[in-house]
Amino acid sequence: MAGTGGDAAGKDSFPIENPGTHHTNFSAEKLIEHAVARQEGTLTDGGALAVETGAHTGRAARDKYIVRDATTEDAVWWDNNQAMSPDHFEVLLQDFLAHAEGRDLYMQELFAGADADHRLRARIYLEYAWHALFIGYLLRRPDASELEGFSPEFTVVNLPSFRADPQRHGTRSDTVIACDFTRKLVLIGGTSYAGETKKSVFGYLNFLLPEKGVMPMHCSANESPDGGSSAVFFGLSGTGKTTLSADPRRTLLGDDEHGWSDKGIYNFEGGCYAKTINLSREAEPEIHAASLRAGALLENVIVGADGAPDFDDGALTENTRSAYPLEFIPNASSSGTSEHPRNIVMLTADAYGVLPPIAKLTPSQAMYHFLSGYTAKVAGTEKGLDGVQATFSTCFGAPFMPRHPSVYGNLLRELIARHDVDCWLVNTGWTSGEYGVGHRMPIKATRALLNAALDGSLANTEMRRDPIFGFQVPIAVTGVDSAILNPRDTWADKAAYDKQAMALVDMFIENFAKFESHVDADVRKAAPAMRDAAE
Repeated sequence: MAGTGGDAAGKDSFPIENPGTHHTNFSAEKLIEHAVARQEGTLTDGGALAVETGAHTGRAARDKYIVRDATTEDAVWWDNNQAMSPDHFEVLLQDFLAHAEGRDLYMQELFAGADADHRLRARIYLEYAWHALFIGYLLRRPDASELEGFSPEFTVVNLPSFRADPQRHGTRSDTVIACDFTRKLVLIGGTSYAGETKKSVFGYLNFLLPEKGVMPMHCSANESPDGGSSAVFFGLSGTGKTTLSADPRRTLLGDDEHGWSDKGIYNFEGGCYAKTINLSREAEPEIHAASLRAGALLENVIVGADGAPDFDDGALTENTRSAYPLEFIPNASSSGTSEHPRNIVMLTADAYGVLPPIAKLTPSQAMYHFLSGYTAKVAGTEKGLDGVQATFSTCFGAPFMPRHPSVYGNLLRELIARHDVDCWLVNTGWTSGEYGVGHRMPIKATRALLNAALDGSLANTEMRRDPIFGFQVPIAVTGVDSAILNPRDTWADKAAYDKQAMALVDMFIENFAKFESHVDADVRKAAPAMRDAAE
């Protein structure tokens, strides 16, 4: 039968009239058993479940829509989000319901948020057993008493076999991710990429929480072993967000999505969704071990004839992934909550070789770089990408931000000031030249600089003012080659550095133009400039 309960008013958001069997709140072991029996995936030599997603190996950003109605008209940042009419959504919903008639589905009832005061009760309907395994790991699992009378506040329906009709549903293609914030319902069809489900929940939280004074963050987070010093890591894919937060000397809160409330920070999730391309035991021991364990879920990872996963093989995609519950990480937090952060780290992989390995930001500079959300992609990380390409994804997660970036930026700035947080910009990209000339920033240096930032010693180190960006850069740090702290000095051709720096400055300024009318003068003054770069 269809699941009991419904939204906060007791109404089921997805009322199937003639359902097939609904496998409700199955354990991970049972879901893996079903996935193998249904030939959705195969087991590796270590007992992980390996699956392939087909045509979609990443998010279908161009196929995502938000219903434009009275709830969203003045609240959603429409420059960044595609609209769907209420009429088209209604037709889509009826067609989804018809498609689900008589179909066996998996239903998971879960929490989004470790903080009981702010968590969201979510019901997820899924066509695949492995999708149910995935979201059961990635959201937080209620205990038996919490499942009694579970009444969802938000519903996601994921039916990969459903194909949208552009003429009938107002979509671009036969793939659709349609979000109705009034009905508190998301419909996903035409894609098997599991990340769409979790990002739909995150997107709704990004809409919901700012009105409650809670800052939703696309970030990882960890804390000192005594719980007295937490840190937040913002960063786009490939900047080291997951790797650097999984530090064996610190307790991991989570690797992707968190909230910052009046009580402190808390993980939205109950698991990790780590990139695994070129994953190694030496560089990322915790993630590597978790990905090989029985029960782990490997997405688009090539498995050899001997049953061993090959993390270096990107034949299907560079975006290979591993999903597993947080408890697979030995030093993960059981509560998922921590005090207000003492440090915020904004990660960028600057492939132009211009930015220093670490810099201390003022609150205004932090807001500027948060709204900018800069990194640079290089050839080989995406199909069709040649050379270096600058990427600016505001709030380090533009695809998941329904509201205008200034809403999140102003809330973050207020929290930083209220709790006296130290903010850092960390470049995990290139040094001694741009990509193709220089080399990747040594991870040992990055970890040493981060350790000094997180233990508080770096804030008291002698610093110089960067002539281009205006932020403070340490002059010397124990255990780090001082030469890399001044990027210009690492370039053999200083004129080439100045030319590259000028180009990056222009990119920052051009990108930030759309935010200038939404920020104060001190944030606008945080923009880089080349006027005294060579001094």
